[in-house]
Amino acid sequence: MTDLSKYTSLRVGGPAKKIIQVSNEAEIIAAIEQAGDSPVLILGGGTNLLVSDKGFDGTVIRISNNSVRAEVDACSGATLTIGAGEDWDTFVQTTIDRGYAGLETLSGIPGTVGAAPIQNIGAYGHEVAEFITRVRTYDRQEKGIKTFTNAECEFTYRNSHFKSHPGRYIVLDVQFQIRIGEMSDPITYLELAKKLGIEPGDKAAVKETRAAVLELRASKGMLLSHEDHDSWSAGSFFTNPIISQQQADALPNAAPKWPLLDGRVKISAAWLIENSGTHKGDQVGGARVSTKHVLALTNSGTATATDIAELAKRARNQVKEVFGITLETEVNLVGIEL
Repeated sequence: MTDLSKYTSLRVGGPAKKIIQVSNEAEIIAAIEQAGDSPVLILGGGTNLLVSDKGFDGTVIRISNNSVRAEVDACSGATLTIGAGEDWDTFVQTTIDRGYAGLETLSGIPGTVGAAPIQNIGAYGHEVAEFITRVRTYDRQEKGIKTFTNAECEFTYRNSHFKSHPGRYIVLDVQFQIRIGEMSDPITYLELAKKLGIEPGDKAAVKETRAAVLELRASKGMLLSHEDHDSWSAGSFFTNPIISQQQADALPNAAPKWPLLDGRVKISAAWLIENSGTHKGDQVGGARVSTKHVLALTNSGTATATDIAELAKRARNQVKEVFGITLETEVNLVGIEL
């Protein structure tokens, strides 16, 4: 049996009972049907995943289908249908090379196109839900193809219908609607605007925006590098909590707060962690809080999944004790509970 540590960005994870490599839709469906009702783990880039040291007692399906279909209209922009196995950042770069705009702020996010709608990935003021028109899936329960419109995906902050029904839907391809253009949408994220040397609300060249986003992500250890153990992470381990206005008012004024349209408030998970006693560089065994960003829990080279889970539990418990807020994981946990 092969250890899943070979296929995850955290480089931890025990053996898989069975691993199948698939590269097109027919092979994906055949592998799923062959697995029957046994547990299935879909593995794309392995970047948003913490797998137990005990491994996975089921079938792991590694998807690498990266077919691309495009329809371009001078008025409506481009409609792109992308296979689930395509590397996300490669796709973003391709859209920019082709003269499209919209996805530049989502540059550098690790993982595959198929994982993007499940997590509703987002960064610097935008989410992938803004650009998705439909998602084609294989429904393991109904044993057939099911296509979701954007509304049917039920996108919310770092969540979707697919994430709410774990294991049921296997993404086959994703359709995007993006515009043709050389300038970004208005840059509303203050940190990015500052990096670009513009005022919040102004636009910037798409290529310059992508470059600035990649630099910011690298400075936070959020760009994977084989040589830099401080980037051996699964990205942000926790999501930013969404709490009531009353809870937000009880927090110190220094806590970053973003009011939402429904009356609730989004709070910075990084601020909560740093101000509850967890610091950059803190370590449990071989697991370490990144020296660049407290939301990234990293493998310093010798970590086990248990080490990383223990470090995550420690950070979460301290936030709960100090602020009364329970952090939710953004990383998918396989065989592990916090």
